[in-house]
Amino acid sequence: MSAEAVISIAQNGVYTILIVAGPLLLIALAVGLAVSIFQATTQIQEQTLAFIPKIVAVLVGLVVMGPWILSKLLSYASDIFQNLTRFVG
Repeated sequence: MSAEAVISIAQNGVYTILIVAGPLLLIALAVGLAVSIFQATTQIQEQTLAFIPKIVAVLVGLVVMGPWILSKLLSYASDIFQNLTRFVG
């Protein structure tokens, strides 16, 4: 296996991870920001209040975006297996 093949696989892997994890991280960021603004305006200093809405939002995001995430991951895995003979041979 050549260095170019390894770099190509790693590059596609990092790209796939960013595409898959990015929307969920943006959801968590937006909900965390909204909760922080809510806590600042109401002066509620409860530490656990920030975690529960983020967990729920990410779980809802996983349910909604789950099929799309699965298709991206399966596409990446399929590309690796299809190109395995080209990389090894």
